[in-house]
Amino acid sequence: MANEAIYLGVGRRKNAIMRVRLVPGSGKVTVNGRDGKDYFGREALLNYALTPFKVTDTTDHFDVIARATGGGVSGQAGALRHGIARALLTAGDYRAELKRAGFLTRDSRMVERKKYGLKKARKRPQFSKR
Repeated sequence: MANEAIYLGVGRRKNAIMRVRLVPGSGKVTVNGRDGKDYFGREALLNYALTPFKVTDTTDHFDVIARATGGGVSGQAGALRHGIARALLTAGDYRAELKRAGFLTRDSRMVERKKYGLKKARKRPQFSKR
């Protein structure tokens, strides 16, 4: 096992951070020691996270071992996608396909902060003329 290649990548989305290890294998996904389907609960989130493999035709070439911190499941799925894409950069010559698909760009959208006098970030209390 010492000579087996391990590819690392860190993905971020919203407040979620994923540290991803790609190990040559059969396509098994493990997040925080649990199976990927089990961890995310929804098939759609796991499929979304694994799209970099579909773009680069490397489905079932690597096992994914990831450590998640922060955020919710949706943000973590996005962070996993970003981390897988970054790890694939070190695994082979996939930069062009990943960049074209937009997987290397960190999604900068964050939750807008709540302002004082408002109920949420933009929702105002009801206005009464009289």
